[in-house]
Amino acid sequence: MVKPVRKAVFPVAGLGTRFLPATKVMPKEMLTIVDKPLIQYAVEEAIDAGIDEFVLVTGHGKHLMEDHFDHAYELEALLMERGKEAELGEVERHTPDPGRMSYTRQRRPLGLGHAVWCARQFIAGDPFAVLLPDDLVQAEPGCLRQMVEAYQEVGGNVVAVEDVPREHTDRYGILDVAEDDGRLARAQGLVEKPKPADAPSTLSIIGRYILQPEVFEHLDKHETGAGGEIQLTDAMAKTMGEIPFHGLRFEGRRFDCGTKLGFVAANVAFAAARDDLRGDIRDVLKDIL
Repeated sequence: MVKPVRKAVFPVAGLGTRFLPATKVMPKEMLTIVDKPLIQYAVEEAIDAGIDEFVLVTGHGKHLMEDHFDHAYELEALLMERGKEAELGEVERHTPDPGRMSYTRQRRPLGLGHAVWCARQFIAGDPFAVLLPDDLVQAEPGCLRQMVEAYQEVGGNVVAVEDVPREHTDRYGILDVAEDDGRLARAQGLVEKPKPADAPSTLSIIGRYILQPEVFEHLDKHETGAGGEIQLTDAMAKTMGEIPFHGLRFEGRRFDCGTKLGFVAANVAFAAARDDLRGDIRDVLKDIL
């Protein structure tokens, strides 16, 4: 029996320069898809997957996320006074219990591997999930819950993957596949952002991971890789042979909300999936297009 995954790390220290000036003072993870910020979608996905301890790896100017997951007493009192029970429920819903959410700082932007390493004391030898809020997945059940179910089957390290055009392999961590049943691919290696001609496959890792704590043995060395950064992919690759490693082709649709096009597409897709907006958004799109 594998040890259950109860902890999750959210690396949210990035500057969000692609969305300036919107992100001049507001964290990019607080940008909204319809009416919820990206970070809330990620936290809700983790809660749905059974996660009950959360750590946000933040940076300078990210205090709004801490405020978002805190009580807003004046707002809550006002909503209660005005009988806005539905709105009050939305404000209070899916907020982790007191003491379940922690924050730590990544003081220098040294890469995703370094951001995860900053949460090492919180993990304390347990398996853990990593969720990148920029990668928003529209799925039922949620992407991380699908991964937890796969993890319970195979153990070890599990990442969410999807096939990308070969000309885009230099944007992602790519699996070197040993076996593949169409759902789970067992990897024998990983390559960070390979040139298309050198890529061992087109199966790319997206921003969802379930990892064993042994990855910190390699992150502790602070070795740099692609782009001169401490790459999480490199540390995961070094656990190969010691720990099983699988990529899960999740059921759902991923939106890269780190890009303007992906962000706009996600807003349209999530609006079109809602009963209160579905018809109107389609009419508006027809008028615009």
